[in-house]
Amino acid sequence: MSSFRPSPFLRKVLAIDAVASGATGALVLFGAGFLADWLGLPAALLRGAGLVLAPYVAYVAWLASRREVTAAAVWLVMAANAAWTAASLILLVSGWVAPTALGYAFVIGQAVVVAGLGECQYVGLRRPAAAAA
Repeated sequence: MSSFRPSPFLRKVLAIDAVASGATGALVLFGAGFLADWLGLPAALLRGAGLVLAPYVAYVAWLASRREVTAAAVWLVMAANAAWTAASLILLVSGWVAPTALGYAFVIGQAVVVAGLGECQYVGLRRPAAAAA
């Protein structure tokens, strides 16, 4: 597996992803009891999401700090972002939860941000290849 030096843009997007995911994870993990009523989402679901984000944040932060990365490592992050976005939207249409309007806004808002980060990571991954061509 060939590694490459990530562009400053890709490194920044990965770092932003780690910070944003870390903040969201901490919010839903430690604030689940308070947020559950406001969002209309089960506290256990919120805590679970926070726990899932912990290793993700560690991995993305580690990846952002590397001098060289592999495309597969970045694709893994993009796949996780795509899966998170899809799961968020499926949650809303599944009928498994009954979110409040604020809950819908929260889930949709974070899904849009996650999808946007994934798109920026894709652009950042392609940038070094375009510059070398």
